[in-house]
Amino acid sequence: MGTTTFNGPVRSENGFTAVSKNATTGGITELSTYGGAPVTLPNANTTLTNATHSGRVLLVKDGAQDNTYTLPAPVAGSVFRFIYSGGAVDTTDAIINTPGNTNFYIGGITFLDTDNEVSAVFSDGNSNSIFKVNVPAGFDVTIIGLNTTNYQIFGTVTGATAPQFDDQ
Repeated sequence: MGTTTFNGPVRSENGFTAVSKNATTGGITELSTYGGAPVTLPNANTTLTNATHSGRVLLVKDGAQDNTYTLPAPVAGSVFRFIYSGGAVDTTDAIINTPGNTNFYIGGITFLDTDNEVSAVFSDGNSNSIFKVNVPAGFDVTIIGLNTTNYQIFGTVTGATAPQFDDQ
């Protein structure tokens, strides 16, 4: 299908889905679903999917344990936005992993220390596949699929302990 131009509002009752079509096989991969309610992530280790999680706000509750959220294989254009939705400083960690140690983060996070210090925390861009938010008071982190290997990461984390990037 070609490009379609609309003049005026476009309405959908159930959101929009962006897809990618494999030129060789014709297979369709869902990149993002836009619209609809935010997704509240469970208080458990969770593997995310493009179809359910990309393109939506992902609310991370105050955890009862450290929770690991594993991203799907990177697809250019997928977008995951994680927002802390707890009502107080969390006593646990939120850990966001790529699907494997060959998928890396590129970018950095602005850290707002509760002692009124501001700093930046950067990935190394060639091996860091784990992003750990340590006992947050708040965070708003966006992760974008750059290609089939890497994710771009940016956003802010507020707390007493800086977030960190690690290797798997």
